[in-house]
Amino acid sequence: MISIRDAIRGGKMKILGIDPGLRAMGYGVVAREGAVLRLVDSGTIETRAKDPFPDRLRRLYTGVTEVIARHQPDVLVMEKPIYCQNMKTALVLGQAGGAAILAAAQADIELVEFTPLEVKKAVTGKGRAGKEQVQKMVKVLLDLRELPPVDHISDALACAICYAHSEKLLRFRAAARR
Repeated sequence: MISIRDAIRGGKMKILGIDPGLRAMGYGVVAREGAVLRLVDSGTIETRAKDPFPDRLRRLYTGVTEVIARHQPDVLVMEKPIYCQNMKTALVLGQAGGAAILAAAQADIELVEFTPLEVKKAVTGKGRAGKEQVQKMVKVLLDLRELPPVDHISDALACAICYAHSEKLLRFRAAARR
Protein backbone atom coordinates (compact mmCIF):
# COMPACT_ATOMS: atom_id res chain seq x y z
CA MET A 1 0.00 0.00 0.00
CA ILE A 2 1.24 3.51 -0.77
CA SER A 3 1.61 6.11 1.95
CA ILE A 4 -0.49 9.27 2.12
CA ARG A 5 2.63 11.28 1.25
CA ASP A 6 3.28 9.19 -1.86
CA ALA A 7 -0.36 9.37 -2.91
CA ILE A 8 -0.34 13.15 -2.62
CA ARG A 9 2.87 13.47 -4.63
CA GLY A 10 1.54 11.20 -7.35
CA GLY A 11 -1.79 12.97 -7.45
CA LYS A 12 -3.68 9.69 -7.15
CA MET A 13 -5.53 8.64 -4.06
CA LYS A 14 -8.49 6.55 -2.90
CA ILE A 15 -10.48 8.04 -0.06
CA LEU A 16 -12.99 6.06 2.03
CA GLY A 17 -15.66 8.24 3.61
CA ILE A 18 -17.76 6.80 6.44
CA ASP A 19 -21.03 8.03 7.93
CA PRO A 20 -21.32 6.09 11.19
CA GLY A 21 -24.67 4.72 12.22
CA LEU A 22 -25.81 1.62 14.04
CA ARG A 23 -28.78 0.76 11.83
CA ALA A 24 -26.99 1.77 8.63
CA MET A 25 -23.40 2.91 8.17
CA GLY A 26 -22.86 4.76 4.92
CA TYR A 27 -19.63 4.41 2.98
CA GLY A 28 -18.28 5.99 -0.15
CA VAL A 29 -15.00 5.41 -1.97
CA VAL A 30 -13.78 8.30 -4.08
CA ALA A 31 -10.73 8.23 -6.34
CA ARG A 32 -8.83 11.44 -6.82
CA GLU A 33 -6.46 11.90 -9.72
CA GLY A 34 -5.10 15.42 -9.77
CA ALA A 35 -8.14 17.66 -9.40
CA VAL A 36 -10.61 15.08 -10.76
CA LEU A 37 -12.84 13.17 -8.34
CA ARG A 38 -14.57 9.95 -9.35
CA LEU A 39 -16.99 7.69 -7.51
CA VAL A 40 -15.58 4.19 -7.12
CA ASP A 41 -18.17 2.57 -4.85
CA SER A 42 -20.79 3.45 -2.26
CA GLY A 43 -23.43 1.79 -0.16
CA THR A 44 -24.58 1.05 3.34
CA ILE A 45 -23.64 -1.60 5.85
CA GLU A 46 -26.86 -2.48 7.63
CA THR A 47 -27.64 -4.18 10.91
CA ARG A 48 -30.88 -5.54 12.33
CA ALA A 49 -32.40 -3.93 15.42
CA LYS A 50 -33.34 -7.35 16.83
CA ASP A 51 -29.69 -8.53 16.86
CA PRO A 52 -27.62 -8.18 20.03
CA PHE A 53 -25.59 -4.97 20.17
CA PRO A 54 -22.15 -6.69 20.00
CA ASP A 55 -23.27 -8.59 16.88
CA ARG A 56 -24.34 -5.33 15.26
CA LEU A 57 -20.93 -3.76 15.98
CA ARG A 58 -19.22 -6.87 14.60
CA ARG A 59 -21.29 -6.57 11.40
CA LEU A 60 -20.24 -2.93 10.99
CA TYR A 61 -16.59 -3.77 11.61
CA THR A 62 -16.71 -6.71 9.17
CA GLY A 63 -18.44 -4.58 6.54
CA VAL A 64 -15.87 -1.80 6.74
CA THR A 65 -13.07 -4.39 6.70
CA GLU A 66 -14.53 -5.85 3.48
CA VAL A 67 -14.76 -2.41 1.85
CA ILE A 68 -11.14 -1.72 2.80
CA ALA A 69 -9.98 -5.08 1.43
CA ARG A 70 -11.90 -4.55 -1.81
CA HIS A 71 -10.73 -0.99 -2.52
CA GLN A 72 -7.46 -0.50 -0.60
CA PRO A 73 -8.11 3.15 0.30
CA ASP A 74 -5.26 5.43 1.34
CA VAL A 75 -7.24 7.18 4.08
CA LEU A 76 -10.51 6.79 6.01
CA VAL A 77 -12.47 9.99 6.68
CA MET A 78 -15.34 10.50 9.13
CA GLU A 79 -17.17 13.34 10.79
CA LYS A 80 -16.15 14.06 14.37
CA PRO A 81 -19.06 13.52 16.71
CA ILE A 82 -19.56 16.97 18.19
CA TYR A 83 -22.95 17.48 19.71
CA CYS A 84 -25.97 15.32 20.24
CA GLN A 85 -28.97 16.25 22.36
CA ASN A 86 -29.58 12.60 23.22
CA MET A 87 -26.66 11.13 25.15
CA LYS A 88 -27.65 7.55 24.29
CA THR A 89 -27.63 8.39 20.57
CA ALA A 90 -24.20 10.03 20.88
CA LEU A 91 -22.82 6.96 22.65
CA VAL A 92 -24.18 4.54 20.05
CA LEU A 93 -22.86 6.66 17.15
CA GLY A 94 -19.47 6.78 18.85
CA GLN A 95 -19.41 3.02 19.25
CA ALA A 96 -20.45 2.49 15.62
CA GLY A 97 -17.74 4.91 14.51
CA GLY A 98 -15.28 3.01 16.70
CA ALA A 99 -15.94 -0.14 14.68
CA ALA A 100 -14.88 1.71 11.50
CA ILE A 101 -11.86 3.25 13.23
CA LEU A 102 -10.72 -0.19 14.41
CA ALA A 103 -11.06 -1.61 10.89
CA ALA A 104 -8.92 1.25 9.53
CA ALA A 105 -6.33 0.89 12.30
CA GLN A 106 -5.97 -2.83 11.70
CA ALA A 107 -5.47 -2.18 7.99
CA ASP A 108 -2.89 0.53 8.84
CA ILE A 109 -4.97 3.23 7.16
CA GLU A 110 -4.78 6.79 8.41
CA LEU A 111 -7.92 8.23 10.02
CA VAL A 112 -8.89 11.86 9.44
CA GLU A 113 -11.89 13.47 11.10
CA PHE A 114 -13.67 16.71 10.24
CA THR A 115 -16.46 18.54 12.01
CA PRO A 116 -19.86 18.49 10.29
CA LEU A 117 -19.40 22.22 9.68
CA GLU A 118 -16.08 21.62 7.89
CA VAL A 119 -17.59 18.89 5.71
CA LYS A 120 -20.59 21.00 4.68
CA LYS A 121 -18.41 24.03 3.99
CA ALA A 122 -15.97 22.04 1.85
CA VAL A 123 -18.79 20.51 -0.21
CA THR A 124 -21.35 23.32 -0.45
CA GLY A 125 -19.47 26.46 0.56
CA LYS A 126 -21.83 26.88 3.53
CA GLY A 127 -21.19 25.37 6.94
CA ARG A 128 -24.89 25.37 7.77
CA ALA A 129 -26.06 23.71 4.53
CA GLY A 130 -28.96 21.28 4.72
CA LYS A 131 -28.89 17.59 3.77
CA GLU A 132 -30.51 18.30 0.39
CA GLN A 133 -27.83 20.86 -0.51
CA VAL A 134 -25.11 18.39 0.45
CA GLN A 135 -26.71 15.66 -1.69
CA LYS A 136 -26.98 17.96 -4.70
CA MET A 137 -23.38 19.11 -4.45
CA VAL A 138 -22.12 15.53 -4.03
CA LYS A 139 -23.98 14.72 -7.27
CA VAL A 140 -22.37 17.68 -9.05
CA LEU A 141 -18.84 17.22 -7.68
CA LEU A 142 -18.75 13.51 -8.53
CA ASP A 143 -20.61 13.99 -11.84
CA LEU A 144 -23.31 11.48 -10.85
CA ARG A 145 -26.43 10.89 -12.93
CA GLU A 146 -28.66 10.78 -9.85
CA LEU A 147 -28.58 11.91 -6.26
CA PRO A 148 -27.14 9.34 -3.85
CA PRO A 149 -30.13 7.18 -2.84
CA VAL A 150 -29.60 7.45 0.93
CA ASP A 151 -28.48 10.29 3.23
CA HIS A 152 -25.88 8.01 4.81
CA ILE A 153 -24.23 7.52 1.43
CA SER A 154 -24.19 11.22 0.50
CA ASP A 155 -22.79 12.08 3.96
CA ALA A 156 -20.01 9.48 3.56
CA LEU A 157 -19.19 10.79 0.07
CA ALA A 158 -19.21 14.35 1.41
CA CYS A 159 -16.56 13.34 3.97
CA ALA A 160 -14.38 11.90 1.20
CA ILE A 161 -14.84 15.03 -0.93
CA CYS A 162 -13.99 17.23 2.07
CA TYR A 163 -10.70 15.38 2.46
CA ALA A 164 -9.94 15.63 -1.26
CA HIS A 165 -10.46 19.39 -1.07
CA SER A 166 -8.50 19.79 2.18
CA GLU A 167 -5.56 17.41 1.94
CA LYS A 168 -3.04 20.02 0.75
CA LEU A 169 -3.80 22.18 3.77
CA LEU A 170 -3.54 19.13 6.02
CA ARG A 171 -0.15 18.27 4.46
CA PHE A 172 1.15 21.80 5.06
CA ARG A 173 -0.04 21.72 8.68
CA ALA A 174 1.66 18.36 9.25
CA ALA A 175 4.92 19.64 7.73
CA ALA A 176 4.80 22.76 9.93
CA ARG A 177 4.54 20.58 13.07
CA ARG A 178 7.78 18.75 12.26
